[in-house]
Amino acid sequence: MQVNDARILRGAAIPTALAGVVASVVSALAAGAKGGVGAAAATVVVLAFFGLGLFALQHFSRKHPELFMGIALLTYTTQILLLAVVMGVFKDTTLFNTRAFGFTVLAAALVFTAAMARTHLRLKLPYVEPERATGAGEQRSGTATEAGR
Repeated sequence: MQVNDARILRGAAIPTALAGVVASVVSALAAGAKGGVGAAAATVVVLAFFGLGLFALQHFSRKHPELFMGIALLTYTTQILLLAVVMGVFKDTTLFNTRAFGFTVLAAALVFTAAMARTHLRLKLPYVEPERATGAGEQRSGTATEAGR
């Protein structure tokens, strides 16, 4: 994982974790201990799904940059569908409060997405791959000296 990828992941995961802590406290106060457990479980699920999705997106977009938008759309759609499957699996559980789980999944997914977008905007990533530096005696093709300027 490159430095910028780590910054993007950190910039999205930290606010999501903080939102999860707030949701856990609010859910524990509103629905008891099972509410806090449900909110904590939802935060872990969202961080895992969206973190792995971001990792996959970065990995495949480096190999195939021309397919970036398609890969991004497929990754996001897969994340949302898998979250729906997880919510369906835990629909009738008695381990935690399912309402707290559902609202926290929604809130954490929105926070992760917004924080990731904010981090992308603040990083000022180059959209063009910079050329490698050449040695002092070497010339690159297409330089000003070759063009006769």
